[in-house]
Order: sequence, then C-alpha cells, then structure tokens
Amino acid sequence: MRVAEVVVKILEDEGITAAFGIPGASINPVYEFLGTSQRITHYLARHEEGAVHAADGYYRASGRMALAICTSGPGATNFITGLYTAQIDSIPLIAITGQNVSAQLGKEAFQCVDIATIAAPVCKATWCITEPSQVPSIVRQAFRVAREGRPGPVLIDLPLDVQMADIPYDLGADAPLPITKTSPDPAQITRAIDLLLEAENPVLIMGGGVLLAGACERFMALAEYLALPVITTYMATGGIPADHPLHVGHIGIQVGSPYGNQFFLGCDLVLGIGNRFGDRHTGKLDVYTRGRRFIHVNVEPEHIGRIVPTEVGIVADAGLAIDALLAEAKRRTPPREPSERVRRIPAERARQARRTDYDQVPIKPQRVYHEMNAFFGPDTMFTTGCGLTQIWSGQFQSIARPYTYLASGGAGTLGYDLPAAIGAKIACPERTAVAVMGDGGFGFMVEELAMACQHQVPIIVIVVNNGYLSLIRQNQRYAYEYEYGVDLAYEGGAPGIGGIDNVKLAEAFGCYAERVTEPGEIRAAFERAVASGKPAVIDIIVERETDASMGASIDAVREFE
Repeated sequence: MRVAEVVVKILEDEGITAAFGIPGASINPVYEFLGTSQRITHYLARHEEGAVHAADGYYRASGRMALAICTSGPGATNFITGLYTAQIDSIPLIAITGQNVSAQLGKEAFQCVDIATIAAPVCKATWCITEPSQVPSIVRQAFRVAREGRPGPVLIDLPLDVQMADIPYDLGADAPLPITKTSPDPAQITRAIDLLLEAENPVLIMGGGVLLAGACERFMALAEYLALPVITTYMATGGIPADHPLHVGHIGIQVGSPYGNQFFLGCDLVLGIGNRFGDRHTGKLDVYTRGRRFIHVNVEPEHIGRIVPTEVGIVADAGLAIDALLAEAKRRTPPREPSERVRRIPAERARQARRTDYDQVPIKPQRVYHEMNAFFGPDTMFTTGCGLTQIWSGQFQSIARPYTYLASGGAGTLGYDLPAAIGAKIACPERTAVAVMGDGGFGFMVEELAMACQHQVPIIVIVVNNGYLSLIRQNQRYAYEYEYGVDLAYEGGAPGIGGIDNVKLAEAFGCYAERVTEPGEIRAAFERAVASGKPAVIDIIVERETDASMGASIDAVREFE
C-alpha cells in the first residue's frame, strides 16, 4: 500500500474527521487520499497558521483532535505560531507537512527546510520520516504522544519519496496505542488533606488541566464537600459557573478581578490543580507567595516547584488526583460547612464587580461585553486572542460552562480567534461560535473569513474597534510616557474611526456585516448576525482611549473606567 494512503487510513482509525490545510506540491500524494476519504472532511484555509488555529479551536471545543496539513518550506514554517499557541496551552493536534525528496535534505533544495528541528521547541515531539516502513509506527506514536500526559501538538514531516513508497500494511493488524494516566502517591494525598483541614483560610485553584482531564464536575464535588473557595486561572474559565457560590473568580495582574485578588491575599493555603502558576496569574512572586503554603498537582514533574515554593507536590493526572483527594476527604471528615468568609463570596463578588453598563457615545468597550453577557446563551463558544479586547473579555465576560471559553492564554496570539472559532463551530455545529477581537487583531487572520464563507461555517466576529493597537498604546503611555506606531486610523479611512472599512472588507469575502456606533444598537446587530445564517462581522466603534485595569502585582492593580 502506498504510504500516503497508509497515513490517511491511520488518521481515520485514530478518529480524525476534520482536516484544515492548504495543499502543495510536496504534500499532494497525501491529499489524493484525503480527497477520497469517506470519514475526513477537508477545510481549505488561506494561511497555514490559520489551519493550525482552526485545528486548535476544534479540540478546545470538542475534546477531539483534528489535523493541520500543508506543504514544505514557507508553508511548513507558517505552522510555527499556531503550534506554539497550542503547545503552551496544552492543546493536542496532529500537524503533517510535506517535504522535498529525502535525497535533497540538507542541500538547500527548493522549499526544503528542516521543519522538524524548527518546530521541536514548540511541539511535544517532531519527526522527519525517511524510512517508509517506519511510517505506521511513528504516526501511531505521534497520536499517543499528543494525548498522553500533558497534551500538546506533534508534527510529522513526510518527504515526497516516502509518501510515494509502497509498504506492506494491514489496518486490521494495527491499532491505536494505549494511553496511560499517572496516579497520585497516596502519602502525598494524605498530606494534602492534612494541610487543607488544618488551614484557616484555604483556597482551591482550578487550572486548565482540570478541563483537559474532563474533571470539572469532580473538582466541584471536592470543593463543595470541603466548602473550599475556588479561584480559576484564565485557562480554566467556565470550569465552574461564574455565579457558583464558591467561585471567587479570576485573580491576576490583567484578567484578575478586584475581589478575586483581595480574597487570595487573605488565604493561608493554596491547592493548585492542573495549573502552571503563570506570570500573568501570579504577578510579583513575593506578593503572591508571602504568608502562604502551596500544594501543587500537575502531570508534569518539572512544573512542581518551578514557580512557587511547594510544600506538597503531586505528580498526577488532574482527574485521578481529584478522585483521590475527595476519597481521602470523605474518609477523614463529614461534609464541611462554609466559613463566614466563604458564605460572603456571592455578595462580595457582586459588590466589587467592575461596571459594564455604560450608556455614552462613543460606546465604552465595557458595554460591548455587557451586551454579550445578556444576549448569548451559556453554550456559546467564545474565542479571543490578545490585546485589551482579550483582557476586557477575561474581566467582564460571564462564562457558565467548560469548553466554551477558548482563549489563547499562554501565547496571546493575535489572529488566533477567527480561525479558532471556525474550528470550534465545525466541531460543534449546534452551538454558536463568537470570535471576540480588536480591529488590530482582526487584520492578522482576516483571510480565514474565506474559509468560513466557502465552507458555510456561520461564525460571528465581534470587532471592538478603537482604531488602536490599544494594549501597546497603554503600555507605551504608562510604562514609557510616549505613543508611537500604534494608531491605526488614517485620512480617508472608514467611517467612525478612520481606519480599514471592516464592513466592506467582510462583505468582500461574502459575510454579513454591519457597523454599530450606538450602545442601544448592539443587541439588534447581534440578532441580525445570528439570523443571517452566514459568517458575520459586527464592527463596533468604541471610545478610542479607554484603558484596561492592570498592574505589576495582585495588590497593586490600577483600576480604570
């Protein structure tokens, strides 16, 4: 059987049903068999980075892996930003790149670049396969590596001659490799419960690893049994409903809430499960760690103690660790009643919430998120990438369910949002997919509107348009006291801001599009976008120089209105 056909048969057998990519001369043998597959649907991207982001969003929404595929040389190198975005957020996907023939490797032949080496720092593993007979075993291994432990992307580079080779292969004698999960050490579980029961003001941190482990309900059962307050990292948004009585909210120097930061500063013990203690979450470490003891559960041993001093480090799958913690808690104590501090959470959370119900014109950006919270249902999937729009999203959006807030967390990738929303909508066609982005970020992957229109994927893109690279403007203003190179407006530009006419641009692709300038018009625009049944772009013109609340440490966040 030809290797190109073998690859597609294994992809089908591993459960791949969606491929996002761009064909090219060095990958056309595989495309021949993708084209005849009865199980895999191919979606034609317009930029290779967009293909990876779409595969990334597909997994975040559904928990099912997708394929990103492209040709060699600059096509392959365009994968790198998407792979990095997936890797740092622990999103598994399979990336396949075509390559020149094996004899040309290392000879600077046309479009012949060592993509396996280039991509290695931003993938869990990479392979350039030069022996055709190794293809089946390596492709199976790639799926196991992507899924096992801390998930992440993998890349397989296939030279043309390898794709065209014939090898003996029997799918009936082949199968996916088993996936193992790391169980926690019982003594460490016992010690963790000891500390939790002794502490006066303990707090649980839900990290994105809890969602990846499919363990949100079990996490909540643990929190409810011990009446423990819950803080969510940005990547865990939606893992516990925003209005749950134990949910304090986010903490951190950007998306953290005033109440969340204040509450955390009053705790004496922290149990973090499936989190990384990233710098946007912790801020200055001396403030974050002072007076607190830490228990950390993570499937990666090198994450334990890497950022914060850890009294108990538990290397384990998040779901198995939660199961063990809950079982030990039930063995040791009856269900606990919440302390007075914990009982006050709902009232204090509401009292200290930042305001969003502004009525003035130009529209305050906060009002856009206010209207999104009111209009879109709890199953709506939101994607967001970077900038003030992403920070405001983390601060103001109310998310009720896991796998509905699909943000580029660790990378903060401009342009991720639009193709990721396409992937999410393809994975879950019964749900609404909304990309929340700024006008600067909109320009990064705007060409993927063509993928949405060609394949009739009705995503909604909400552009919070202030005519600025506004996060960089804010940083320049307050950190360096200047402004340069961040104004996106120009003479002769679109109405409202004076930059690119996003409405005409979107219509040129075949989208429904409209511009909004009054706060009272926002909801009706959302209604028309949904009713259109097409990919839709709502360009909302907002106040140009609104700043986002942020700071260097969780006790010194500067608030703006």
